[in-house]
Amino acid sequence: MEEKESTGQLDMTRAPSAPVSDSNSSSRTEGEVDQQRGDAYVDVENGYRAPNDYLVTRRATSSTTAAHEQQRQQEQQYARPRGPERYHSHMEPLYEDQGPQYNSESLARIISAARHSIGTRGKIGIRDRICCFQWTWFTMTMATGGIANVLFSVNQAYPAAKWVWYIGLVFFLLNVALFLMNCILITMRFVMVPGSFMHSFMDQLESLFIPSVVVSIGTILINITQYGIPNTGPWLQHLMGALFWVYLAISVSASAGMYLILWSTQVFPIQTMTPVWVFPAYPLLLTAPFASNLVQADRTVHPGSDIQIDRLSIAITAVTVQGTGFLISFMICAAFLYRLMTQKLPRDMQRPGVFISIGPPAFTVAGLVLLGQQAKDVLPSDYTGQNHAVFILEIISLLIGLWLWGLSEWFFLVSVGSLWKYTRHNHKMPFQMTWWSFVFPNTALVTATLALAKALDTSGMRVYGCVMAAALVVVWLLVAGNMIRCLWNRHLLWPVDLEKERMG
Repeated sequence: MEEKESTGQLDMTRAPSAPVSDSNSSSRTEGEVDQQRGDAYVDVENGYRAPNDYLVTRRATSSTTAAHEQQRQQEQQYARPRGPERYHSHMEPLYEDQGPQYNSESLARIISAARHSIGTRGKIGIRDRICCFQWTWFTMTMATGGIANVLFSVNQAYPAAKWVWYIGLVFFLLNVALFLMNCILITMRFVMVPGSFMHSFMDQLESLFIPSVVVSIGTILINITQYGIPNTGPWLQHLMGALFWVYLAISVSASAGMYLILWSTQVFPIQTMTPVWVFPAYPLLLTAPFASNLVQADRTVHPGSDIQIDRLSIAITAVTVQGTGFLISFMICAAFLYRLMTQKLPRDMQRPGVFISIGPPAFTVAGLVLLGQQAKDVLPSDYTGQNHAVFILEIISLLIGLWLWGLSEWFFLVSVGSLWKYTRHNHKMPFQMTWWSFVFPNTALVTATLALAKALDTSGMRVYGCVMAAALVVVWLLVAGNMIRCLWNRHLLWPVDLEKERMG
């Protein structure tokens, strides 16, 4: 229902369930956001929109319509937008399953401008496809490194299965090659498309995946510790001990810095919330697994008193940072549960991100349980009451590990259940690089399961972990196959908007 003011200044549209009174209409002033009797108005002058009962828009008088329209077009063309439209050309109201219209077009316009500046015309080539490369591709290296970590854990559970170790080594070397390829391609994009580097930090979708670079580095460092230290000299142990502190500094800086950038430049409506919001905290979650593997490798190579690294300092710092990352992730996952209760499951394009909620508790279990079981090697031999302290640390790590492992399993069941509708023929989930979320968080769950199986010496959990590991390898192959198919069919790394521009 629409009611027009006699002055022609305001036009208010509201749901028919609650009529608008003339007194309320006449009391509104320009640019004002009001709330009366629980009814929220929206200030679209500053670019903020949300699902509300009222939507306030402006209407020029008939005598000045042409002049105001011309002025408005000029302001939109040259003025700097405010609010969530600051970096996104399209932000529509969000209702239920309708998500934000992230402006992939803005990246297409940047690429188009770069093409025009160098005089490139005509058929879209490999250069244009590289210009579409995004940070989300580093989720592939996260998943591949996670598979190498899982296979190493399986070999630890069954030392006789040496062939599993060699398969894990292949995944590790493949992951290093893929990581270098990603670094080269993302650098080429930034060089060939000026302005795209800053744009990646301001894009609501792409900016959340920037920390995946740090996580990929963390998985590579863990794999080097697992596959490299036992087969090399003490020099690699000293190097990895130093790189642990370097990674620690980078992960803390990247996590805090990325969240500050997001909170300063973006507005994320709760309707679009997925566990992807946890991604900037993910680098912190690899510190305890890194430390536990580093201590284990040092203990394997030097079982006596010839210690090559400062085990106590590394373990204490890793537990501190791991706890910080888990608590941040836990609070964000609590907001995700609120979003599920009020807005239902995420839409199809966002559905793979649900699996990311498995990672924070699972990584914490894998790190804390392994460190707890190595407490005797971490604590100094002259520590007062060492025997009692070791027993207490082992029990505490097991209790916390069991609680968080149960939480990870619960999130796993919810995540798998959210894909049930795609078993029907009329429902499809389009492929995106976020499909690698089916792999990487679950690698943490497998390593956590095998760590608990080793600590509790239970064959049931050991078999369960190995079955999940085999299933994860199959899922990795399926996701990789779909990625290659979409690349071949021009569904990935293909500037659709530029193709439309060329055809038009």
